[in-house]
Amino acid sequence: MVNGKRTLIIIPALNESGSIADVVGEVRGELPGVDVLVVDDGSTDRTAAVAAAAGARVAKLPYNLGVGGAMRLGYRYARDHDYDVAIQIDADGQHDPRYVPKLVDLLDDNDLVIGARFAGEGDYTVRGPRRWAMVMLSAVLSRVAHTKLTDTTSGFRAANRRVIEMFATWYPAEYLGDTVETLVHTARRGYRIRQVPVAMRKRMAGTPSHSPARAMIYLGRAFAVLTLALIRR
Repeated sequence: MVNGKRTLIIIPALNESGSIADVVGEVRGELPGVDVLVVDDGSTDRTAAVAAAAGARVAKLPYNLGVGGAMRLGYRYARDHDYDVAIQIDADGQHDPRYVPKLVDLLDDNDLVIGARFAGEGDYTVRGPRRWAMVMLSAVLSRVAHTKLTDTTSGFRAANRRVIEMFATWYPAEYLGDTVETLVHTARRGYRIRQVPVAMRKRMAGTPSHSPARAMIYLGRAFAVLTLALIRR
């Protein structure tokens, strides 16, 4: 339970054996009484075994579907097991579970709450084409959602029962679909979206794969995904 609501923490994970035990342990320590579901997205390492040993429930996909595919399974689990709230947390340790009660609090008056990195808390920064893409996405999606959104690609999110039901039956697996397209889809159906400032942390293990070339590719893909999300019905 978090703030009186039956809560499921969903952690999509791909080859995160170096961090997943610490992430699961921290979530269970900071949020006693919540259930933790790790969706192993076709890992080739010991992610599933390590997560289970740390006390998580584990669903293992036979091959890699991406974050969208993993989260779709997580939302189906949340719906089928009658949870009030489902919260996505990354497997690399960058999301601080101490912010979870703040996200859940806002669900009293909203349907989907985003933990926003660029909303005045912490010192997390992104530069270059990735930052340009994020600013562009946030400007457009703020208008679509009729509320100020500064971090529309954040994977730290809380959903209530209505959104869980929707995401369990519809959730895109395409690149950035789990962030951009889900927000467009949610807003267009009249669901209320809000954000809450959060501070991001460094990865517990592994290294991010950023480079100027990858950043430019990200910018191009972000434009393409946003365009498709806006024209789809």
